[in-house]
Amino acid sequence: MPPADAALVTIRDYRESDADGWVTCRVLSFVQTQYYDDVKPSRTRLPDGAIELVAVADGGRIVGILDIEVDGAEATIDSVAVRPGWQHAGVATRLLSHALVVLEGRGVRTLDAWTREDAAANRWYQRNGFAETTRYLHVYLGDGDDPSDFTTPDGLSSPVTVFVHGRIEDEADLRARYRRVYVCRRYARDLTVR
Repeated sequence: MPPADAALVTIRDYRESDADGWVTCRVLSFVQTQYYDDVKPSRTRLPDGAIELVAVADGGRIVGILDIEVDGAEATIDSVAVRPGWQHAGVATRLLSHALVVLEGRGVRTLDAWTREDAAANRWYQRNGFAETTRYLHVYLGDGDDPSDFTTPDGLSSPVTVFVHGRIEDEADLRARYRRVYVCRRYARDLTVR
C-alpha cells in the first residue's frame, strides 16, 4: 500500500490512455459509498470544455479523479473520487484546487455538486467552501420492497428495481415504505468570493 500523501501525486489532464485507471479508481471509491450502484464500466464522455483531471501516483496509478462540466458561468462536478488507501490525504482537495484556477480563468462564477448522505463527502464539500442550497430524495424500489404503487405498461412485469426522485417533505413516509432512501444535497461554491 502506498503512503497516502497528496504531495506524492501529480495532478494532470485526463488522457484517453487513462480510461482503465479512471474506471478502476471510480469503482473502488464509489463501491464503499451510497453511490455504489452508480459504478460504470466505462467513463462518461463529457462535453467540450469540461475539466478532466487525474491524480497520478508513482508508477502511473491513478489515485484520484475530478471531472467538471462547464456551462458558461456555471460548472458542475460530475465525478470526484479517490482510490482507497489515498482517501483523507488531500488528493481530492489538490484536484479541486487545480480545477478552481482553471474555472476562475474561464470566468466561471459558481461550482456546484450533488451528493448523498455520506458524512465524509458532505464534510469535504463544506470544508472546501461549498454551502448546501437544495435537497431532495433519491428513492429506490428494490428487493423486498412492495412494488404495488408502481405501474408498468401492459405486457411487462411489475418493476424489479426503480430509481425515482422524491420530495424532502415526504421523507418519513418514504423511509417507512422503502429500504433505500437517501437525502441528495446540492452544494454550491461562489467562485467570486475570496
